[in-house]
Amino acid sequence: MGFVEAVQTVLSKYVVFSGRARRSEYWWFFLFSVLVSLVASAIDAAAGTDYGSGGGVINTIVGLALFLPGLAVAIRRLHDTGRVGWWILIGLIPLIGWIVLIIFYVQDSHADNKYGPNPKQAVA
Repeated sequence: MGFVEAVQTVLSKYVVFSGRARRSEYWWFFLFSVLVSLVASAIDAAAGTDYGSGGGVINTIVGLALFLPGLAVAIRRLHDTGRVGWWILIGLIPLIGWIVLIIFYVQDSHADNKYGPNPKQAVA
């Protein structure tokens, strides 16, 4: 799955928390989110609409727009590794929580599980 296809897939499943997401789908959307946030920050700085603490009007709107699809793809990624979506809450633990989530996100897809068929086999 390429960059454009991954972003289209995530945005078309805007608030779909069921099912599974491949690693490529998650990481391409993560990159997309970072790039869009950087552009939004640059626009805020150029327009003088930043708050001075790293945020701004445009960046806030972008963050709100990307929050739900980002949460949905993260939960589907956890499903792909055989974990329940509630594991996302471990990210609330400073530093350690994010390290654990990154370890979960980089793990390979498991065989068919209760969240659906293996997405790698569905593509092949």
